[in-house]
Amino acid sequence: MISHTTLGTNDLEKAESFYFEILGLIGGTQIYKSDKVMFWEFENGSSKLALTVPFDGKPASNGNGTMVAFTLSSVDKVNEVFSLALKLGASSEGEPGERNNGAYYGAYFRDLDGNKIAIFHR
Repeated sequence: MISHTTLGTNDLEKAESFYFEILGLIGGTQIYKSDKVMFWEFENGSSKLALTVPFDGKPASNGNGTMVAFTLSSVDKVNEVFSLALKLGASSEGEPGERNNGAYYGAYFRDLDGNKIAIFHR
């Protein structure tokens, strides 16, 4: 069982503002915050998302092939979250639409630090 997924950031304040809006749309609640890390938990789930300034003091970077995916409640929610993410400064990695021969409806974006996020409804 996965406890939590952690994403690095170089600006915790900007990351908090971005994710507070995005995760609020999908049922996320911030449950912990310090000057180095913050955690969100989600309705109907046991795993959490953490955002942190790297503890080694080096700049945060994203990994090629690394991605966090969120299951959303509807196609409309995918469209809404994707639109909000872009409005808040995210960059598109794949517009909302059907994927894998209609197996699911999804979209992809990169957050303010370049972390890749997938949102989908199946």
